[in-house]
Amino acid sequence: MDYDELSAAFLAEPSAGRPAPRIPSGAARSLRDAAEPLATIGFWGKPAYAAMEALGLEFLTGYVWARTAPMGEPTPPVVVAAFGVFEPGLVASLYDQARGTASRADVLAAREEGAVESLHAILGDVPTGEVEAAVAQLRRATDVAVADVAGRPLVAGLASLEWPADPWGRLWHALNILREYRGDTHQAANVAAGLSGVQMNLVTEYWIGWEPRAYAGTRGWAPEVMDAADADLRERGWLADGELTATGRAERDRIEQVTDEAMDRVLAPIGDDVGALTRQLYGWSNRVVAAGAAPPDPYKRVSG
Repeated sequence: MDYDELSAAFLAEPSAGRPAPRIPSGAARSLRDAAEPLATIGFWGKPAYAAMEALGLEFLTGYVWARTAPMGEPTPPVVVAAFGVFEPGLVASLYDQARGTASRADVLAAREEGAVESLHAILGDVPTGEVEAAVAQLRRATDVAVADVAGRPLVAGLASLEWPADPWGRLWHALNILREYRGDTHQAANVAAGLSGVQMNLVTEYWIGWEPRAYAGTRGWAPEVMDAADADLRERGWLADGELTATGRAERDRIEQVTDEAMDRVLAPIGDDVGALTRQLYGWSNRVVAAGAAPPDPYKRVSG
């Protein structure tokens, strides 16, 4: 998948007339959604793509190796477990292909260089002092997040890396730590609720309001696997007539609550500054989306 194909598939404007997604509220969720385009610019930005392409990687192999590399060079089943919501055979194949193409050291350097170049290209006019102030606020939270990484493999990997020298790089790194902290926590909450990897996707899809299979299908799951997962959800009373039942919605709400409570503890050191920080991140992220360096689809943005 070259960058033009990537842009057409993921960075194009969504169809008009679609109802707004169901967006949860709360400080932790708002900060997460505000930060998403900034944290993921290392996957979507053109300079970031070019940095991976120079190593012989395309979007999917670059994505899998770039998220894995902070953890070291684990075996494929460990990567499958850490990623969770992707079809296992797909992740294992992409990972094996990627690490046979580019070294871990080169991928770690490319992911940082690409993200920093992307952010400078779009937000280079922002005063450095504003960026550094935001980083200082975020590090109050990341210090808590990395103090206890039990059960959070992706956070542990990021915590093992040196902080970037560039202010935008430090902002990007801080937001990635918080993003993966939420993701690791959210996956654990889903597992505790008895959901499989494919069901985590499907339940979120129904909960947000996606078109059927539009979200889960992008993670490599075969139709028959999704059918079987839906059948199990119906048997458990979570799903009926293509929608979450009251039980299913309450269970998914509880998963979100558990996730947010874990994030609230991490964000507590930011204190009263969290609202202004969230608004600042939204402003920067809106510029990233407007520049075509992050998906504009609101459904995708709130589905983590």
